[in-house]
Amino acid sequence: MTDRAKQMERAELHAHLWSSVSVELLWDLSHEQWIKLPVKDFDAFKAWITMWETDKNADIKEMDEKYFHWTELIQSSPTAVETAIKTTIWTNYRKSNLTLQEVRFNPMFRNKKWELDLDYIIVAAIHWLDYATLQYNKVKAWIVLCMDRRLSFRKNQIILEKAIKYKNRWIVWIDLSGPQSKDFSMEEHKALFDLAKQSWLWVTIHTWEEWSLEELKYVAEVIKPHRIWHGIMAVQDKKIIKALKKNDIVLELCPTSNLKNSKVKDLKELSHIIRTLLKHDIRLTLNTDWAVMYQINIIKEEDLLLENEIITETELNQMYKNAFDYSFVK
Repeated sequence: MTDRAKQMERAELHAHLWSSVSVELLWDLSHEQWIKLPVKDFDAFKAWITMWETDKNADIKEMDEKYFHWTELIQSSPTAVETAIKTTIWTNYRKSNLTLQEVRFNPMFRNKKWELDLDYIIVAAIHWLDYATLQYNKVKAWIVLCMDRRLSFRKNQIILEKAIKYKNRWIVWIDLSGPQSKDFSMEEHKALFDLAKQSWLWVTIHTWEEWSLEELKYVAEVIKPHRIWHGIMAVQDKKIIKALKKNDIVLELCPTSNLKNSKVKDLKELSHIIRTLLKHDIRLTLNTDWAVMYQINIIKEEDLLLENEIITETELNQMYKNAFDYSFVK
């Protein structure tokens, strides 16, 4: 680990719980819960559950059916969520000096299709987040509950209601995630985002490669979330850039993720996107997104950008400052 890696305090705002748990722990949890896996030995499981080969890419549909499904299934119990939360906090702090972390997940993808009570899942996460930050008292962390495009309006409303219910117990953000669905309406869900803001919840929304420029424009101009996950298509439309700046919306960049899902074709295009956003003074943060699936951490993301001269050390420092400034975790 370099001197920079040891000394710099870091903040990460964009990491999914399902891909923040080590392959070894996922393997153990699957067997403890008697989950029938598609493979029989650990090496095959690691190859199945990660994208660790440098030349291996996948589209969002493949990721949803393969990686998302199995990792979320393995974490589908209060005990598994407890373990996932505490090990995520501890590991990120010890390995990457992440002193501020936002951990997010969708509780409805952890309850085995209503077999388990949502409140038990959420309270388990809250309890162990409290415990983890007590043990490592230098670490500040928060939970973000995710709604999803694949769920009905009513199910997303229930998730928001749970976030409001527990908003004074480590939950102050609501998110919208998930691949696009023909039945999903961003306009219909605006009412939920308005309610979230009225209830003093902060809002973040996934708007990235799978969705249209029209949706991203609507989100930036009308919904006005505090942060947008990815948002890299903004460089294609000056009106979106203008809306991001006017409404002080922060973009959460995930370089490796955008490369591995093949929506950014190479480092040259990645550099163009980041340099364009910086040129227009859009506030950016650096994140891993799906760290275990890609077998990376936040330091490797730094190295990717610095070694390829996509950003400078000064710009990296500003990204972390943005993360500390624009997280509700204080």
